[in-house]
Amino acid sequence: MTWETVIGLEVHVQLGTRTKMFCGCRTSFGEEPNTVVCPVCLGLPGALPVVNEEAVRLATIGSMALGCAVHPVSVFARKNYFYPDLPKGYQISQFDRPLATGGEIEIESPERGTIKVSITRLHLEEDAGKSLHDRLDGATAIDLNRAGTPLAEIVGGADLRSPAEARAYLVTLRQLLVHAGVSECSMEKGSLRVDANLSINRPGEPWGTKTEIKNINSFANVERALEAERERQRGILESGGKVEQVTLAFNAATGEVKPLRSKEDAHDYRYFPDPDLPPLVLSEEWLAARRAEMPELPAARRARYAALGLPEQDVRVVSQELEVASYFEELMATGVEPKTAANWVMGEVLAGFNQSGTFAVPPRRVAQLDALVKDGTVSLQAAKRIYATLAESDDEPAAVAGRLGLVQVRDTGALEGWVDEVIAAHPDEVARFRGGEAKLMGFFVGQVMKRSAGKADPKGIQPILSARLKG
Repeated sequence: MTWETVIGLEVHVQLGTRTKMFCGCRTSFGEEPNTVVCPVCLGLPGALPVVNEEAVRLATIGSMALGCAVHPVSVFARKNYFYPDLPKGYQISQFDRPLATGGEIEIESPERGTIKVSITRLHLEEDAGKSLHDRLDGATAIDLNRAGTPLAEIVGGADLRSPAEARAYLVTLRQLLVHAGVSECSMEKGSLRVDANLSINRPGEPWGTKTEIKNINSFANVERALEAERERQRGILESGGKVEQVTLAFNAATGEVKPLRSKEDAHDYRYFPDPDLPPLVLSEEWLAARRAEMPELPAARRARYAALGLPEQDVRVVSQELEVASYFEELMATGVEPKTAANWVMGEVLAGFNQSGTFAVPPRRVAQLDALVKDGTVSLQAAKRIYATLAESDDEPAAVAGRLGLVQVRDTGALEGWVDEVIAAHPDEVARFRGGEAKLMGFFVGQVMKRSAGKADPKGIQPILSARLKG
């Protein structure tokens, strides 16, 4: 008998502010430990928090992008627990009155096609510090630089039914938040972290006991961790055991999950309203201004690209990453046709971007290169060779084409010479062509291009070949 899987994800997203949630310390990444701190984020006596308005703005835009209802009044609460990297002994978060509730996003499930995943809530909170277990022999070090960093916690509904769906949800969620300008959502920098809840049950029976896997560091590992936990729970239940409500860690090297501690419930944290922070009140005028500044979201962008006549696969690729989509837009703005621009982006441009994370050749120069192809100065294959050189040179595409000897030869005499050499070298193919194998024309064109080292103008070759092959 089969098992059903129930998964819900909690995603912590670092909001793209320059300063922390309740103080003026920088949120810059990679600083020396404990150098970006102050009395507020260190929790020193008498230090009072002040809400970062930019964090509230970004969280509000994120909530709207997720289709949530943003509440005019929300309340900051103290979430009490002891951990060495939590200097105050509590975390400022939101509990029973969060910033936003009740949204949903649409994802493509590998198993179920297009599905909708509910968003239970989005609330604001501050991050804790970081425990470092590899700096000192036999001891744990504490870095409080992240303490106070502004986060939006996005709690998804228990609507996912497989580890693959969980990964698809995260890909869609990240794309939405990046396009909305809320966060860079970099797991490498810790600006997106995932906690995953999973339970299994027999079809038709109540949901089972859920467990939570904490702080998974990549989308691929989220899928792997959930697969491992599903198998662990299945083994327990099928052997007659009982799944305990625990918090687990995932070991990416071994592919195994390991229980850390019993899982806490909300009452364990003794939430209560933070006496140092008044309720967060957002006027309708302020909320209307946030709605007005909402950028184009991925679904609208994809629809616009499809309306340009791009195939579905092209639309998916050029709209996946915001930087790539922006490059595509700039390339089209130079006058390059949409499909041609997409071909450039999906080929040489994206290959370079995936390798280095940057665009070595700006759209303006790609447009100049494409113009050389369009007017027949160079072939498309030659243009691709020129593109590689443009990434390392400030020369204009036409100059590079000349220097590399890639300008197409249109001189009739030269073309006729190459054609005659090819025909003389392939008498059997000539006989077959004259016997009715018209598809061999492509073979002859390719041979002429090869003999000319790619310099022959393909448009000039065909009429000469046709005349010669008629014999």
